[in-house]
Amino acid sequence: MAFTITSSSSTSSHFSLSLSSSELKAPQIGSFRMLDRPAAGVMSLSQRQNAVKPVNAEHKRNDSVVPLAATISAPEVVDKAEVEDYEQLGKDLEQASPLEIIDNALEKFGNDIAIAFSGAEDVALIEYAKLTGRPFRVFSLDTGRLNPETYQFFDTVEKHYGIRIEYMFPDAVEVQALVRSKGLFSFYEDGHQECCRVRKVRPLRRALKGLRAWITGQRKDQSPGTRSEIPVVQVDPVFEGMEGGVGSLIKWNPMANVEGRDVWNFVHAMNVPVNTLHAQGYVSIGCEPCTRPVLPGQHEREGRWWWEDAKAKECGLHKGNLKQDGVAQLNGNSSSANGSAAGTDIFESQNLVNLSGAGIENLLRLESRKEPWVVVLYAPWCQFCQAMESSYLELADKLAGSGVKVGKFQADGDQKEFAKKELQLGSFPTILFFPKHLSTPIKYPSEKRDVDSLMAFVNAFR
Repeated sequence: MAFTITSSSSTSSHFSLSLSSSELKAPQIGSFRMLDRPAAGVMSLSQRQNAVKPVNAEHKRNDSVVPLAATISAPEVVDKAEVEDYEQLGKDLEQASPLEIIDNALEKFGNDIAIAFSGAEDVALIEYAKLTGRPFRVFSLDTGRLNPETYQFFDTVEKHYGIRIEYMFPDAVEVQALVRSKGLFSFYEDGHQECCRVRKVRPLRRALKGLRAWITGQRKDQSPGTRSEIPVVQVDPVFEGMEGGVGSLIKWNPMANVEGRDVWNFVHAMNVPVNTLHAQGYVSIGCEPCTRPVLPGQHEREGRWWWEDAKAKECGLHKGNLKQDGVAQLNGNSSSANGSAAGTDIFESQNLVNLSGAGIENLLRLESRKEPWVVVLYAPWCQFCQAMESSYLELADKLAGSGVKVGKFQADGDQKEFAKKELQLGSFPTILFFPKHLSTPIKYPSEKRDVDSLMAFVNAFR
C-alpha cells in the first residue's frame, strides 16, 4: 500500500510511503519509508509496561534534562553497548536518510538520548522521530530572550505531537550579574560569546550531563564557514555525557547532508507546524536581539549576529565546528603574538583565584602555602577545558569557605614550558591538588571531570 504526497511549496517533491517495507534506506529527504512497528493496539498492557520505563521513575541526575518532564517515555537502555567506532558508523550512514539515522540513534540510546529543538525548521527532527514509531524525548534552551512567536511555537509543537518539551534555563544569578555589570545589550559592543555562554552553553552543558547522546538539526549548508564538514554521527568534541570524561557523549546530525529547501519540502508535505517568524523573512532563528530577517539572496546565517565575522557564527552550542589551527592547537602549540592563546577566557568566578606566573611559582613553595589548593592548568581555546568549565565552577562554589582554595593557571603560550617542567603538564586540562603539608602537587589521574569526581579527588587529600 503506497501513498504519494506532493509538496505545496514552489519546488515540488514527491514522497513515497510504504507501510509494508522494513527497509529504511532512502536516497534523499524527500523519499522515506515508514518503519515496521507493532501497532499500539496489538500490544498487551504487560508488554507495554515491559517495553517502556517512565522517565519520572528514574533517579534524579542533578540539573539535567533527565529528571524533568519527558516528551514520551522511552525504553531504558540497561546494558552498555560494546565500544563502537562512531567515525566508521558515520561513514556507513553518510548516504542514509534522516529517518534511518534517527531510528538508528533512538534504537541505540533509548531513554538516554534527546532531540535538541531550537524552535525553527529543526521541528523536522521531531516529525522524523515520530515516524520511527519509537519513544523519543525533546529538550530546548529557554534563554529568556526568545521571540514571542517562538514561545507560541513551542506550545503548538507540544500540542501537535502530544509531548512535553524539557526546557533548560540559565542560572538566574549569572544572568543578573551579567546584566548588572554590562547592561542588556553588551553583545553589540563586545561580541555575543559571553551572553551565549551564560544563557545557552552552560544550560546545555547541564542538560547533556544527563544524557549519553543528543540529536541536532545541523546542516552543512547552514554555515559554510563552520559546518561544511560535520558528520552525521560523531563523538562530541566539546561536551560530556552522564558518564563524564572524553568520549562520553555522542552527537547525531541526521540532516547534515540535507539542503534547506528539501527540509522545507518535507515540512510542508507532512503538514508540520512551523514558527510564524519564517513567514516574516526569518530563516535561522535564535534570540530576539540577535536575529533578524534576511533579504532574498542572502545566506540564512546573515540574519544572526550580523555585526560580527560572517565566517564564525556559532553561539557555542556547536563550538566544535570552529576550526582551530589543526593538531597544533590541540597539543597546545598555538598562540598569539604576545605568547598567550587567543580567545575569551574561561573559568571565571568570584570563588576562583586567577593565578599569575608569580602566583603559581609561589604556590609551589611549601613554606608559602597556608591552605590546600586545587588548580586547573588550562588554555582558553582547549575544547576539553571548555567542556569542564561548569563542573569546575561548581566545584569552586562547593569549596567556598571550606578551607580549600580553588585556582586556575593559563598554561599555554609562554607559560607552557614552565608548566611542563614544574607542574606535570602533559595535556590540557591538567588538574593539580596542592596539599598543605606536602611539597609536590598531586595530579588528578582521571578523564572524568564531573563535579562529583573532582570533589572526591579533593576530599581524598584535604
